[in-house]
Amino acid sequence: MRTDYCGLIDGRYLGQTVTIKGWAHRRRDHGGVIFIDLRDREGLVQVVINPDTAEAFTIADSSRNEYVLEITGLVRARPEGAANKNLISGEIEIVATEIKILNTAVTPPFQIDDENLSENVRLQNRVIDLRRPVMQKNLRLRYRIAMLIRNYLDSRGFIDIETPMLTRSTPEGARDYLVPSRVHDGQFFALPQSPQLFKQLLMVAGFDRYYQIVKCFRDEDLRADRQPEFTQIDIETSFLNEHEIMDITESMAKHVFKEGIGVELTDFPRMTYADAMHLYGSDKPDLRVTLQFVELTDLMKTEEFKVFRSAAEMANGRVVGLRVPGGAALSRKEIDEYTKFVGIYGAKGLAYIKVNDVTKLTNDEHSGLQSPIVKNLSEAALKEIIARTGAIDGDLIFFGADKAKVVNEAIGALRIKIGHEKGEAGGYFAQGWKPMWVIDFPMFEHDEEADRWTACHHPFTAPQDGHEDMLDTNPGACVAKAYDMVLNGSEIGGGSIRIYREEMQSKVFRALKIDAEEAQNKFGFLLENLQFGAPPHGGLAFGLDRLVTLMVGAESIRDVIAFPKTQRAQCLLTDAPNSVDEKQLRELHIRLRQKAEVAAS
Repeated sequence: MRTDYCGLIDGRYLGQTVTIKGWAHRRRDHGGVIFIDLRDREGLVQVVINPDTAEAFTIADSSRNEYVLEITGLVRARPEGAANKNLISGEIEIVATEIKILNTAVTPPFQIDDENLSENVRLQNRVIDLRRPVMQKNLRLRYRIAMLIRNYLDSRGFIDIETPMLTRSTPEGARDYLVPSRVHDGQFFALPQSPQLFKQLLMVAGFDRYYQIVKCFRDEDLRADRQPEFTQIDIETSFLNEHEIMDITESMAKHVFKEGIGVELTDFPRMTYADAMHLYGSDKPDLRVTLQFVELTDLMKTEEFKVFRSAAEMANGRVVGLRVPGGAALSRKEIDEYTKFVGIYGAKGLAYIKVNDVTKLTNDEHSGLQSPIVKNLSEAALKEIIARTGAIDGDLIFFGADKAKVVNEAIGALRIKIGHEKGEAGGYFAQGWKPMWVIDFPMFEHDEEADRWTACHHPFTAPQDGHEDMLDTNPGACVAKAYDMVLNGSEIGGGSIRIYREEMQSKVFRALKIDAEEAQNKFGFLLENLQFGAPPHGGLAFGLDRLVTLMVGAESIRDVIAFPKTQRAQCLLTDAPNSVDEKQLRELHIRLRQKAEVAAS
């Protein structure tokens, strides 16, 4: 039997004979003495095999990397100067007396300690990739975080209840993954995008405090922080208002960070959605970057400069400035690169002013301001720009002028990029963790193409008190009892108080142009049960994948998921999705259109 994990053999075992099992991470032959670093999920331990143990030495000599070995030996201190302080086992070594090869291994597709691997190679050989210490560490932390969350919620009276994986399709927002029914010809289940409606029904059923760590599915275009299947920490509770729910979940986040990675988060400041968009152009601002937007829309409505004035007078137009301390040192090449960058977000250009001398705020050749646009702005406007931004000599001001959506996305992204690239030296970037709440989201946003209102969060979110009457008259002005938890510019959780009265839910459906027949067809089971004494309730869902990604500092959530999909929603390990045979399709009453068209031709 194994005495302990390789990586946990330390000074406690000095002078003892131990048995360890694992993979040969590295084998070295030093002048007749063989060294094997044996690896398991806890780390490495160094094993010494001397020639005087002939059988063990012969087996060690024939062993290769990734062979599975069982080794018995005596634990002794490493020679003076040979300790490795980076390992728990770094002050000892095991002198082998017996070695067994439990299994051989072919040469792996890459070295386990190779850090320069393409993601496709890693995902094609995911099993070997998961042997790498960084991946072992990531998945072990993921497990630990999940257990900390479970224990926290269990201790506060929350009950883990499973909800269905096969449910009805209620397309609102992202596309559903559909599952054809074999026994109901032409009908489909959908995989859940969220347990939203079931957890609300559990509140109606009287379970009061529910949670679930659950798989969810969305058939959507992917990015580095998205997967077609993802894990959600789902929480719902009755009889608490939004502030009490935020307090509970904020406390949970602090607990998990402290116990999980030894980080003590500060209290989370609360910022309204309107303020977040006004100051940062984002509903998930990265507060590590202290740069803020300065509103110039009103100022530019009276200027002759067409680029700024037309944006200021446009419906939903916006003009902002972004002061970059010390930014006058930016080269023209750097500014051109930033101009290309904002173009990704739809910006048509990137105007700027370098501030060389604030005592000369003119628009002629003697100006202390350096920019192609200075001559197009009045001296009064230039003075007001400097006053509002607080710019001093050596600073640079970037400008965004377009529809508010374009300005917010382009200059908001530029703010983050400059903050991360230049901010530490410039004093406007702070390392560490900056959590916050964004609250008071609008209930609806207008879909111009479809000419209808859509729900910003989901259609089951309750309006703020006093906003109910505006559902009929001015939906765009309605503010929701919704809240997002944001950390370092990433939304890690979102929630709301839910609608718990049938008449209010029906009213919201009407505002979304979901008529009574459609509402009954899609959500009749919810509307009917809301009439049986539904309690006030609300909740929040965290993305476990995204949370752990932030904790380990990974670039993609694929680095914290054991078997993830690519950005094209493929599993390179199993080559999924794949074709199925005609018999399976017939049983599911499915005929593929492409095959039928080929046959007809």
